[in-house]
Amino acid sequence: MTERSVWRNPLFLTGFLYLSFLILASFLYTFIWDDEVRRLYFISENGVLVESAPISPKWSFPFGTDPLGLDMLAKILIGAKYTLIISFIIAFLRVAISLPVAFILGTYLQRFKKSINGTIDSFHYIPLSILAYFLLHPVLWEPFNGFPTTMTERLIIEIIVLTLLIVPILSSLLGNEVSMIYKEEFILSARVLGASKLRIIFKHIFPMLKDKLVVLFGQQIIQTLIVFIHLGLLQLFVGGTDVDYSVVKDPPQSMTNEWSGLIGDTFRYLQGAPWIPLTPILFFASAMFAVALMMEGYVRATSGHSYYYKKFKEKYKSEKDAGKMEMSVDDFKRVEVRNELNG
Repeated sequence: MTERSVWRNPLFLTGFLYLSFLILASFLYTFIWDDEVRRLYFISENGVLVESAPISPKWSFPFGTDPLGLDMLAKILIGAKYTLIISFIIAFLRVAISLPVAFILGTYLQRFKKSINGTIDSFHYIPLSILAYFLLHPVLWEPFNGFPTTMTERLIIEIIVLTLLIVPILSSLLGNEVSMIYKEEFILSARVLGASKLRIIFKHIFPMLKDKLVVLFGQQIIQTLIVFIHLGLLQLFVGGTDVDYSVVKDPPQSMTNEWSGLIGDTFRYLQGAPWIPLTPILFFASAMFAVALMMEGYVRATSGHSYYYKKFKEKYKSEKDAGKMEMSVDDFKRVEVRNELNG
């Protein structure tokens, strides 16, 4: 399969066009309307008040308005560029930083692989969202005297923290893949012929990992979006949380209208006006689905098989094997009990 066939795959193309449309629409909205959001305070017919903010979805406001009468669709479009582009950057940096570390672990440090993996495995038991919350709270939560940092500085710090938190786990995962490839017969032949480890990495190992890296990049985008949702529910928003310290306090608000902030500062309306928090949740889900379509389309175009069907088949097989093993253990116990009774 050629790389051109990826762009002809309908699944990959659908996901790519959808995400591109959201990002392009976000920049166009900012360029044309300067992030101004239209308002609708109430709806009246013949001088009689029919509905007041928050307005439920209408043809002119397809996702309704928030309690201040602000159009939810406009807020979604404004925040799309922050949510999606930052998640892409974090996912790319995770893979880009983890890859050279994995090459070192899988080739130069094979003798220490067990001890390194044992140490890194402890990171699996630490909830990433909780750890990110404690590390980012001093940076993203607005203090009483206002932020001492700029929006750009806060975004850079958040990107660095959310990138480095996952690098050890990814490095270990990719390091194991590199180690397995390094033990292949064709790699052994190249070493016998005098190829250096650096040449083996660039000429043999990296080309074999290229497809897996693309899938891993998509997985990290989805994982980053999930972390954004968790931090949003904890009212820690991308770019900073605007906190009101007046006597009559307004709830914490997002400063960029990024989607996790739209969830966090409106989740309390889930019962009375469910369209308010469900709108950003819907767009989060659709963005993840678009990334999943791109991953599936890429794997189908490059390898000819289905990525998710293969994962489901492997999981089903492992569960079936585990069930057989449990049955065999139970049978063994029954035989043991029967022998004791007969004895």
